Amino acid sequence: MDKESIEVFINSLTHFYRQVGVGEVSVGVPYLLDSKSPLVFDFTGIIGISGKRRGCVYYTCPKAMLTHILTSMGERDVSSAHLCDVVGEIANTIAGNARKAFGADFLISVPVVVQGEPERIHMPDNTRSVVIPTRWKNYQSIIVVALE
Repeated sequence: MDKESIEVFINSLTHFYRQVGVGEVSVGVPYLLDSKSPLVFDFTGIIGISGKRRGCVYYTCPKAMLTHILTSMGERDVSSAHLCDVVGEIANTIAGNARKAFGADFLISVPVVVQGEPERIHMPDNTRSVVIPTRWKNYQSIIVVALE
């Protein structure tokens, strides 16, 4: 995956944080994930990709971070269901903005949200995943892009 493609995903996450008005997110240096095992935190929003490119994109973060995002937005409901909604919305924003940048042949699924360790995230066999580490306040989260 080239630098310009990685920038699309970074800009998409940055856009989400600005859109909801909770401050800036900082981005670390992207790296390749050496294993086929997914790297996850407490909540994960997964988007399947099909069309010209195939694979998945997912966003994962700790529960405390999602709770802090919601309270920063003025929300009082920090139930698991609402936390799932927020991580799904973040993943959907990332993939939706990538679709705009990559064109109509970049098809995205609706988000699948998983709490805890996912039983299965299908990582394409013939590609390595790019991990984009991010930080908001004192919390770490990641975007993982695995595209053929």
